Amino acid sequence: MSKARPDTSEPLLIKRYASRRLYNTETSDYVTLEDIAGFIRAGREVKIVDLKSGDDLTRQYLLQIIAEHESRGDTILPISVLNDLVRSYTNQAGSVVPDFLTMSFEMLKQGQSKMVENMTAMNPMAKMPGFEAMRAQQEVFLKAMTGGLGTQWSAPGKDADEGTDADKSAAEELDEIKRQLADLQSKLSKM
Repeated sequence: MSKARPDTSEPLLIKRYASRRLYNTETSDYVTLEDIAGFIRAGREVKIVDLKSGDDLTRQYLLQIIAEHESRGDTILPISVLNDLVRSYTNQAGSVVPDFLTMSFEMLKQGQSKMVENMTAMNPMAKMPGFEAMRAQQEVFLKAMTGGLGTQWSAPGKDADEGTDADKSAAEELDEIKRQLADLQSKLSKM
């Protein structure tokens, strides 16, 4: 009898028992915070609920995962950002911070997707032997630099095509990178 594949468009439901153990309802086994972080890195949304009360505990556990990574030295949040976040809880700015953070991460996703797309599609070195390996290394580098952000995110929408000063700056940087790669290719061909 074959087991039906879980619907990955729905959040993975994790139930927390009174013993504080976390139970994956799809695989019928207990999971750790690191397991949950792995599901999220793989692009899966999760929802963690208290079995008894039905309270949604997702935010609490996601914050705990972030805190554990930060305490192990996997830091991506500068002290100044952490200070500003704490300040935002004590004043009226707290009401705009969630929207601002959401928009900022969305811009990061779109920029990252565009950069990878442009590096692949418009690069004259794409025909050079070994280019695919180099492109794969760049993607791994970007993933490492952003903690996996952007690799599971969707491609930019039509709004991203309108162009901003940041897009122009990124385009200038991309042109500079292309020029440097062309110089490198020229030097390699002379060898």
